[in-house]
Amino acid sequence: MRDNQLHGSIPPGIGNFLNLALLHVGLNDLGGRIPTTIGKLHNLQELYLNINKFTKLPTSLGNLTSLSLLHLERNNIHGSIPPSLGNCRNLLGLYLSHNNLNGSIPPEILSLPSISISFNLAHNALTGVLLQEVGSMKNLVELDVSNNRLSGPLPNSLSKCLSLERIHLEANSFEGLIPSYLGELQLENLNLSFNKLHGKVPTEGVFRNGSAVSVFGNNDLCGGIPTLKFPPCPSSEPNKNNLSHKMTIILSVVAVLVFCLTSFVCFIIFLHRRRVSRKKAPSTVSFKHQLMRVTYAELLKATDGFSDENLIGVGNYGSVYKGTLNQGQIVVAVKVLNLQIKGASKSFLSECEALRTIRHRNLLKILSACSSMDFHGNEFKALVCEYMANGSLENWLHQNDQVENEGIEEESRNIDLFQRLEIAIDIASALEYLHCHCSSTIIHSDLKPSNILLDHRMTAQFNQCAEYGMGDRASTLADVYSYGILLLEMFTGKRPTDNLFKDGMNLHSFVMRALPDQVMEIMDPRILFGT
Repeated sequence: MRDNQLHGSIPPGIGNFLNLALLHVGLNDLGGRIPTTIGKLHNLQELYLNINKFTKLPTSLGNLTSLSLLHLERNNIHGSIPPSLGNCRNLLGLYLSHNNLNGSIPPEILSLPSISISFNLAHNALTGVLLQEVGSMKNLVELDVSNNRLSGPLPNSLSKCLSLERIHLEANSFEGLIPSYLGELQLENLNLSFNKLHGKVPTEGVFRNGSAVSVFGNNDLCGGIPTLKFPPCPSSEPNKNNLSHKMTIILSVVAVLVFCLTSFVCFIIFLHRRRVSRKKAPSTVSFKHQLMRVTYAELLKATDGFSDENLIGVGNYGSVYKGTLNQGQIVVAVKVLNLQIKGASKSFLSECEALRTIRHRNLLKILSACSSMDFHGNEFKALVCEYMANGSLENWLHQNDQVENEGIEEESRNIDLFQRLEIAIDIASALEYLHCHCSSTIIHSDLKPSNILLDHRMTAQFNQCAEYGMGDRASTLADVYSYGILLLEMFTGKRPTDNLFKDGMNLHSFVMRALPDQVMEIMDPRILFGT
């Protein structure tokens, strides 16, 4: 019954199939609680409930003493892992990844010596330490508890798991030294990235292969093979130690300067090419519609009284509503300024100036402006812009934060490598126009994914409702730097404010540490593998 678009919940009557050996209802749309009656299936050997919308694990799963494979990955399961699963003494593979499980990993489950294929609890919110009981799984081939909130040192008992081939512990808060026994295991892949490990990186076993081991994102590591690019460990001789420390600082500064200089030169070359092409074909375009004259009453009607149903965004100086004008013929975005906020009136004047002077295919077109009084006698100011059917770049890059609220299928929210390149070129084109082809240099000063809007053809357009700066107070270099950070966010899929970036780590240094050999590891996986 896998992949059959089944929906609803599993009926309690499932417990009547006492001789059932295999139940596979994965890749459906089933949800709710897994019925407790499933614990009556004492002969069940394989259970596949993966890629559904189940929410709770019943303790009765521990009654499935014949169970060998339990697949519950990619659901909406919350709460803690029931310790009763420790009664499944024949379990070979446990798959609970990509859920919302919390609490600690029960020692009863870690003590199961039968688990040998895989122990996968990745992408949850589990806390606590990885207990010494993990050493009981001596025949385990794959251990994956990555992307949780586990902490403490790596347990020494893991050295007893001599069959291990793949270990994924990345994106946790493990601390202490990297145990030397990891170099003695016959590992094919080891990922310890983004933890709080410190000290010397071993050079034996899997640590000899830079493509098989990943340890970046731990800020206090040293040594290791040269391809890992960690500084040498402190020497016992003071003079050599000081020299090494100074050399590390110098090399780090030089690397950053080279990276920044290369980025700047590439941008200048791009600007030059764009200028040459502009001489042949101007990049500016005229308005799609003639400049409209709108009144407060028309905007009130167009947005159903500025209703919450039509609210599509809230900015620094006001709220943005979806509306229809000319009897539903034109769909627009109406930005109503909150004049109680300091700077809102200045923003309105700045954007009216933009309406008068700025024309470019990658700049959001302001169709009209309204400065009037509302029906209560209060001052009213609003801007009418083209409506962008595909929303902001922010929503596409960080769909996990948006899909549930907007009710859009996750598959429709991915943008592939070529689309991201085209969007990056669109942004650079608009930025170059503002810096070099306006009557006076214009600084955007708020370049970020939420201010990049996408039309029905996925063409990127700057939101002109951002705060522009003119004159000497703002610098074009600040926009160029913001553009560089935006590119890193677009191709890694990580916000500059991601929780991974702490203790001196930021998006820029995160990428620098991965160059040149570990670039594929930091790429947004949706670029490589789709949704």
